[in-house]
Amino acid sequence: MADLFHYFSGDLQFASNGDLQVVQSVQESQQRILRRLLTNQLDYWWHGEYGAGLPSYVGKPVNKSAMETLIKTQMYLEQSVVQSPQPQVTYNDFFAGLSALIQYVETDTQQQQTLSFSAKI
Repeated sequence: MADLFHYFSGDLQFASNGDLQVVQSVQESQQRILRRLLTNQLDYWWHGEYGAGLPSYVGKPVNKSAMETLIKTQMYLEQSVVQSPQPQVTYNDFFAGLSALIQYVETDTQQQQTLSFSAKI
C-alpha cells in the first residue's frame, strides 16, 4: 500500500481529480527518510524510539562523525534503503542550522539516489 504524498512539514498533496495523491518508490523512500531524520524522539508517543531528532542539534556543538553515524543508523531502519553498499553521508553544521547530503541505493529501483536537506533555527 502506498503512502500519501506528504513531505516533512508540508501539506498533503492532491491529485488532479481531487483525491489525495499517493507516493511510491523513490519519492516514498525519500519522504520516509526525511520524516525519520527530522522527527524528534518521543514526538510519536506510540513509537517513542522513532526519529533521529536532527533539528534538536541545531546550534549545538556536534561531532561530525557521530552525526553521520546517527544518520546512517536511522536510514538502516527504513526498508527502502539497501544496506550494502552503505549510504554515504556528508553532514555539515553551521551557526543557525545544519545540512546533509545523502547518497544511498533505493530498494525498488536498485539505483543510487541523492537526498539533501537542511534544518534551520
